Amino acid sequence: MVYKLQAIGEIRTPYRLVQDCPSHIDPEGPACKLVLDDAFCDGLKGLVPGQDILLLYWFENVDRALMVQTPRRGGDKRGVFALRSPHRPNPIAASVVTVESIENGQINVRGMDCLDGTPLLDIKPVQSRF
Repeated sequence: MVYKLQAIGEIRTPYRLVQDCPSHIDPEGPACKLVLDDAFCDGLKGLVPGQDILLLYWFENVDRALMVQTPRRGGDKRGVFALRSPHRPNPIAASVVTVESIENGQINVRGMDCLDGTPLLDIKPVQSRF
């Protein structure tokens, strides 16, 4: 089966090279922006600063067949589904970040773990498990 995804915008970060990207989200990390395409800006209505959001984004130029990998920080090899590695069958990344501010179709956040220009697939409000 083939499924179609449409990016809603892109993620702006200070990282130009994969080796410069952190391996995890860092709430104290550098300023980053979620820049939405104009067609999706109205979808931001109701989001507020201080709110946690779940981001889904797409890792490009990855090895989709790499099922067992050594963690970036070392240790025993693990299956791809036990890691946050971008190298996976469907290179969809998911992270929770806090909205710092929203202005002109852009959400300001901190500490993303992806390259500048990474396609943003979706934004969802984080809800408690209970």
